[in-house]
Amino acid sequence: MRLGGWFLAALLLFSPSVRAETPEDWAKLGARVHGGFGAFIPVGIRIGLDAASKIPAAPRELAVTYYDNERSPCACFADGVAIATLASVGQRSLTIAAEKAPPDVAAVIIIRPRKGGPGLRYAIPMSALPRLAQMNQSLEPVARFHAVMEAQGLFDVTPVE
Repeated sequence: MRLGGWFLAALLLFSPSVRAETPEDWAKLGARVHGGFGAFIPVGIRIGLDAASKIPAAPRELAVTYYDNERSPCACFADGVAIATLASVGQRSLTIAAEKAPPDVAAVIIIRPRKGGPGLRYAIPMSALPRLAQMNQSLEPVARFHAVMEAQGLFDVTPVE
């Protein structure tokens, strides 16, 4: 490969607008960012990709507010959303709210354009947690990704103004 080819490959690899494209890529990225790739990470990825496809904003221009439930095992969903939307705590485009999600909801994630405007509210019901735990116990990381992407009822989405 000539120098120009290497430059193009590096540009594509490190460009912030390039997203992981295969389930294997997502699993590797999620494990690197979070330290593992349990089923909560692909739920966050799925939510982030859904929001990015529905909200008119350029890459890195989505604001995410994450509300956790005291009974949720951890905020893993937030890491999945972050890698799918390119939102980050350091860029102040991802906020972990001090307020808690309602008792029957594992997490609430509000995603909207950073410059303001309507967005989407994603709610992950506590009833989804046993299904996700089963995926963690019975599936390898890439299979978890596929299972989450195909599963119904893992979250509800509603518009927010």
